[in-house]
Amino acid sequence: MKRLLFALLFLPSLAVANDWDVLRQEGTIAIMRHALAPGVGDPEPFQIGDCSTQRNLDDRGREQARTTGAELRERGIAFDRVLTSQWCRTRETATLLDVGPVEDAQALNSFFRDFSGREAQTKEALALIDELNGKLMLVSHQVNISALTGQSTRSGEVLLAERSGDGLKVIGSILIAPD
Repeated sequence: MKRLLFALLFLPSLAVANDWDVLRQEGTIAIMRHALAPGVGDPEPFQIGDCSTQRNLDDRGREQARTTGAELRERGIAFDRVLTSQWCRTRETATLLDVGPVEDAQALNSFFRDFSGREAQTKEALALIDELNGKLMLVSHQVNISALTGQSTRSGEVLLAERSGDGLKVIGSILIAPD
């Protein structure tokens, strides 16, 4: 008991839920915030197709994505589709996970710079989820994930959700903290 209390107080990265069994449940959607990419937002001038104009994963973020993917594969978890925003940090995260075919989905693009499209884009993302079959993983951004689930995430955290009402209901999470 003392070790658990110590871990909760002094080693917060050890106190993270890893709900692997929840991920195996029928209908569970994995929605991941991109791995560690230090900073906030993107510098000016930002261009979707030019990674040099964006905030990107650092070495710790790349290792976090690889390790998360390795943990998923080790547990036999793969996805029929891995949908990602068009930002370089999300696409790189999705690719490094190596848990299924990666496809761009504009509905998952960040609206951090302009919240006026939040509602329409969130509806578009939900419609995309509704039309897809099979095991699905989304890789996106904090603002998008909060709009879809009502919950914030840490870099590299995978929220496990189910479709519910006008959004996604979080039923678990997985986080492999960066070293």
